[in-house]
Amino acid sequence: MLLVRRLLPTPAENVVPLDEQLSIERDRGDGSPWVAINMVATVDGAFALGGVSGPIGGEGDHAMFLALRAAADVVVAAAGTVRAEGYGPARPAAEVRARRASAGRTEVPPICVVTRSLDLDLDSPLFTEAQVPTVVATTATADPRRRAAVAEVATVLEAGDDSVEPARLVAALGEMGHRVVLVEGGPALDAQLIAGGVVDEISLTVTPKVAGDAMRNVLGEPSMDVPAELDLTHVWNQDGELYLRYVWAATSSGGE
Repeated sequence: MLLVRRLLPTPAENVVPLDEQLSIERDRGDGSPWVAINMVATVDGAFALGGVSGPIGGEGDHAMFLALRAAADVVVAAAGTVRAEGYGPARPAAEVRARRASAGRTEVPPICVVTRSLDLDLDSPLFTEAQVPTVVATTATADPRRRAAVAEVATVLEAGDDSVEPARLVAALGEMGHRVVLVEGGPALDAQLIAGGVVDEISLTVTPKVAGDAMRNVLGEPSMDVPAELDLTHVWNQDGELYLRYVWAATSSGGE
């Protein structure tokens, strides 16, 4: 259990458990899923070293990663991130499973892989060891033979014609009963969802490191004439790492 010091909204003199601090109400108020993006970056903006994010974050960032997963109904990642990071199924601790069950949620959140090509290793643990079926979001024009093979080991969602469309993806996940959608990247998927106007929250860990090669957490050409306004609702600190929670001003939800 990671103990952090809360700096915002109300500074706390004593350290408090991070997972308790992340038990925040997430509700758009219109019945559609709440979409949160989780990011980590060095002070100079690098989001990966050697193609993976692990060396960027430390123990605290990993605890944030697990705590956000514990609060999610489904975890979304692009196929490139799944391959690079060696994704397997979510495996929450027993106490997290119990807490989720008592709240009327599934004990384990499924992983949803976003892919147009369906270039997936179907023999990987993500598909062979998942307690709940992995979800694969793809397009209407995806290769039918690959799609049939994927459908044998996963739940296939059609979320676009030639590309996976943000609004259709979120709507399809909502139709499956998922109310809180956690997105773990990569940067191109983050950019698409932000440009699509479906993101409600960004959780950003800033680590006290510099990498010298600052690539952005969100990749793509700017898609907004005027940057969206965000509210900084929570800040926690632990050993020099900052955990920042931003929500879109138009969908601000949740307090302490």
